[in-house]
Amino acid sequence: MKPSMFHLFVLFFILSYVQGRFVVEKNSITVLSPHKLRGKKDGAIGNFGIPNYGGYILGSLVYPDKGSHGCQVFEGDKPFKFRSNRPIIVLLDRGECYFALKVWHAQLAGAAAVLVTDSIDETLITMDSPEESTDADGYIEKIVIPSVLIEKSFGDSLKDSLSNQDEVLIRIDWRESVPHPDNRVEYEFWTNSNDECGPRCDEQMDFVKNFKGHAQILERGGYTLFTPHYITWFCPKPFIESSQCKSQCINHGRYCAPDPEKDFGEGYEGKDVVYENLRQLCVHRVANESNRSWVWWDYVTDFHVRCSMKEKKYSKDCAELVMKSLDLPIEKIKKCVGDPEADVENEVLKIEQTAQIGGGSRGDVTILPTLILNNVQYRGKLERTSVLKAICAGFKETTEPQVCLSGDIETNECLQRRNGGCWQDRSANVTACKDTFRGRVCECPVVEGVQYKGDGYTTCEAFGPARCSINNGGCWSETRNKITFSACSESKVNGCHCPDGFVGDGIKCKDIDECKEKSACQCDGCSCKDTWGGYDCKCKGDLLYIKEQDICIERNGSKFGKILAIVVIAVVAIAGLAGYIFYKYRLRSYMDSEIMAIMQCVRNARHNKHKRRLNVYLLRTFRGGGKNSVLLL
Repeated sequence: MKPSMFHLFVLFFILSYVQGRFVVEKNSITVLSPHKLRGKKDGAIGNFGIPNYGGYILGSLVYPDKGSHGCQVFEGDKPFKFRSNRPIIVLLDRGECYFALKVWHAQLAGAAAVLVTDSIDETLITMDSPEESTDADGYIEKIVIPSVLIEKSFGDSLKDSLSNQDEVLIRIDWRESVPHPDNRVEYEFWTNSNDECGPRCDEQMDFVKNFKGHAQILERGGYTLFTPHYITWFCPKPFIESSQCKSQCINHGRYCAPDPEKDFGEGYEGKDVVYENLRQLCVHRVANESNRSWVWWDYVTDFHVRCSMKEKKYSKDCAELVMKSLDLPIEKIKKCVGDPEADVENEVLKIEQTAQIGGGSRGDVTILPTLILNNVQYRGKLERTSVLKAICAGFKETTEPQVCLSGDIETNECLQRRNGGCWQDRSANVTACKDTFRGRVCECPVVEGVQYKGDGYTTCEAFGPARCSINNGGCWSETRNKITFSACSESKVNGCHCPDGFVGDGIKCKDIDECKEKSACQCDGCSCKDTWGGYDCKCKGDLLYIKEQDICIERNGSKFGKILAIVVIAVVAIAGLAGYIFYKYRLRSYMDSEIMAIMQCVRNARHNKHKRRLNVYLLRTFRGGGKNSVLLL
């Protein structure tokens, strides 16, 4: 088919989709100096290079004297020399060449980042790399610095300040570019099974192969929820019966993809791509049902290696061989795929078409490949480390998995600048500084089950009954002559209090000299000697010192003591005798009352001629009663 006809067909795909909405992903740019420019502005993140997700760059701004568009290589070894040792951020003008080429030239000249100022007053747009260009092949993949587009008015004010020889200090910040609401990151990858679409297809397959390990670790650990997606279009109704729609679409024009080779007359057809996209979606759906969602990464990687278009193996049969090798249920996947020739909606692909139209902050998916993190689109090069950093930026502070705290992708701020500015107890090796991907938080820790409480910056105090087990609760403690005193009490949940015999604030305690202060051992004739944590008091002669009363008493028993002992014994004996007499009296009274009741009953029985019955009653009542029973009869 003629190229013009192919382009016309692709145009119909685009026209069927133009009602969508593209969202520009932004970061913040803060001017720290000069004072007259201080403030914060938005910038549009470039869709190439490596944005510093979760971090920021602080540097000095430079505007080239020559070649401000950056379309030519800057002259000299280090053309952007500056009087400070800060990183250099280069300001360039929009126009005359590709955005990516400007950034590449700035990177070659030693720039750490690039600001491109717009040439017209308009809302921010996303700087993208050229789709197909012989110029792009050599440098786009080599760009590793971030770039941002800024509004014309902001750029003009920066250039004016630089022209006045002001030092302009800029902070480009990506820490809030990815939402981070909780401890799980939800992300989507919009891709394509076609491996003949040029640099974009190569980029996405390289990403899948390189990122597979990280993705599967995060998915297995429950840290992420990953969902693959595939873009499809539909064929305009007037063309459904055309040979072009029939070769590029399945389910009667409902789901289509452009011809892989851009030639309808040879190679694979667009419907082959749609069919394999559908299979890959079903692989994920079926694997997810058995809690093996991460197998999708294995399938896509293996399919690309074993069933590539370049080797003419891109087919259903090859796909099923890959499924079998990964122990995937082929029949379930076939059922999920359905009948591509039927004139009906396909449940799986219908969901994909709906998902393409973004809602809220996400926007529509119009670029392949596209990564979406917590409902915002990732911008920049699809590279393993940069994507991992973006995912790590999506976790709520302090909930990041360990892979996000690796020194390869983040800086541990707790090891810098005086423990990150947080409280710490060096002697107990306890700190309130907790490293996070985006920086650090100062939060009083829990150590061995003991909670520390405080502001985390200047104070943290062990709290609870077990606090004395860790560095003695931060309280004073000292041992002398194998005797230890401590200002930490397990009977109290917090605070340090010097024990008896010591004075101080609990952090430091000093032994009290009770003898010198005359606070003890004041009895007549007593001699006082200060000791560690107390004192010794000796009485004259053979007297015994009673510390609680601070008095001396005879060591041997006195007459008073003997008399007191006799009195006590007598009192106890009398009390016992009285108790016994009272007991016998109560028992006798009880027996008398019982006998009187029985005698009354006898008289009544004789009077009423019921003696025999009474005798039976008495015999039962007083069985074993002995002489008393006989006499009563």
